[in-house]
Amino acid sequence: MALFGRKKTEPTPLDGVDVVLADLDGVVYAGPNAIAHAVESLNLAGETRRLGYITNNASRTDESVAAHLRELGLRPTANDVVTSPQAAMRLLRDHAEPGSTILVVGGDGLVSEVEKAGYVVTRRAEDSPAAVVQGFAPEVGWSQLAEAAFALQTGREANDLPWIATNTDWTIPQARGIAPGNGTLVSAVHTAVGRLPIVAGKPETPIFDEARTRFAATKPLFIGDRLDTDIKGANAAGMDSVLVLTGIDRAKHVLAADPSSRPTFILEDLRGLHEPYPATTFSADKSTATVGRSVVKISGTDVVVVQDGDSAIDRLRAASAVIWASGRAIFGFTVPPRLHEESGL
Repeated sequence: MALFGRKKTEPTPLDGVDVVLADLDGVVYAGPNAIAHAVESLNLAGETRRLGYITNNASRTDESVAAHLRELGLRPTANDVVTSPQAAMRLLRDHAEPGSTILVVGGDGLVSEVEKAGYVVTRRAEDSPAAVVQGFAPEVGWSQLAEAAFALQTGREANDLPWIATNTDWTIPQARGIAPGNGTLVSAVHTAVGRLPIVAGKPETPIFDEARTRFAATKPLFIGDRLDTDIKGANAAGMDSVLVLTGIDRAKHVLAADPSSRPTFILEDLRGLHEPYPATTFSADKSTATVGRSVVKISGTDVVVVQDGDSAIDRLRAASAVIWASGRAIFGFTVPPRLHEESGL
């Protein structure tokens, strides 16, 4: 795909959008490094629209995230970064008075937001905290998880102390591969105490509400790389969404997406923000979908590529559209492997 090379004949995903909200891990960067085409594509979008960044990662402060993005060539301030700890503070205000002692499981990003919100941080259950707030940090280990578990019990029985998790992502993309995320750490505490936390980050709506309010967005577009958190959350918050295939979820996950997790747009990389996005058309019985010159149909239990068209991404768009329109689960179909194997999709 040449960067913004085709003549515009159809709307792009950015048409009518006033604020672009981008997830970070898997969208802008993987570990310390920028993902190909992300920086130049977002900078171009930012010439005519407000850019904001949303992250479930609770280990860093908004300023440290903004500094990393500036090193990559973007131009955000700390106020352009919405973090799951900030969303968690929206929830915490409903459960604990400012000045209260809060047991924090997590790193500097979470500690900073708890203190800025006017609370006192402790790491010990013995300090009788008014709530527990838990977020990801690479240094979180057994002792911190145990303190949270002790605070959330009275004797050996679960109590009703407020417990807020910044997010429950099971995994986090890193330069070396996919690593365990905060969901695994929350699950460890859940296993010990037998109860679940209130969640601030994606796919829950508090983090999207924080972004919409902060940027005064009327027609935001959210970009993510995960169906189960990013796209599901944007859908729940009433935002159009882009799934970009540069992070966690790939073509095979798109084909299997449940109704709550289906994106408005599917892009191979962020250059697609500026490219005409072809409309999907269906046959009268919705058994055949056409995207650009790609045609895919359902014949019994077979998904059949009738016409290849111009690109693997258009074939994926057509295949996902016809499968989704069928109302049937993916395991009921035989899908040609090339729909999710070719061109790295």
